[in-house]
Amino acid sequence: HRFAHAITLENRVAAALVKGVEGIGQQLNLTALGSEVGVVHNTIASWISILEASYIIFLLKPHFNNFNKRVTKTPKIYFYDSGLVCSLLGIEKAEQLNTHHIKGALFEGLVISELVKARYNLGLPSNCYYWRDKSGNEIDCIIDKAGSLTPVEIKSGKTINSDYFSNIKYWKTISENQNKGYVVYGGNDKQKLQDNIIISWQDSFGLI
Repeated sequence: HRFAHAITLENRVAAALVKGVEGIGQQLNLTALGSEVGVVHNTIASWISILEASYIIFLLKPHFNNFNKRVTKTPKIYFYDSGLVCSLLGIEKAEQLNTHHIKGALFEGLVISELVKARYNLGLPSNCYYWRDKSGNEIDCIIDKAGSLTPVEIKSGKTINSDYFSNIKYWKTISENQNKGYVVYGGNDKQKLQDNIIISWQDSFGLI
């Protein structure tokens, strides 16, 4: 009976991991995640804590300031290892990833996790957050350097699109922030457009 229970528990943890992967870059909803795998939200919270302590996942906290009261205060879930994410989803080849619906979220998670890990490697805490208001306007990553905020949007596309800066422009307007905004994308070129800069994901580590 104990062995069977252990197998059932293991299957539920695995199911929760897969569901977590499918929700990568999404706001963490303990109740919804628990209901999908058949456990209460307190159990999911315990599993999340264990996975955090094991450096398998991390929670990206929202950045909220006085310039907008109607902001989201729920963290988003990401994985440190994008290879693990692919394995859990059965993605074995680059060709499979290119057409997978999670490609954009996976790329976003890759960039943010590398920024976080770069800080840890310097012996510093993470200074990465995200921002989202109740209307759905969102900045993928806000880098906070002692109160100086840098907005970063992350796009997996390899061609530059003018729409990439729309959320940054909105955020700058309401926050009255004059710092340069950055778009990290899947291409190789670096360009400056007005007050914003487009950089390759390979050059994103300099942002920390």
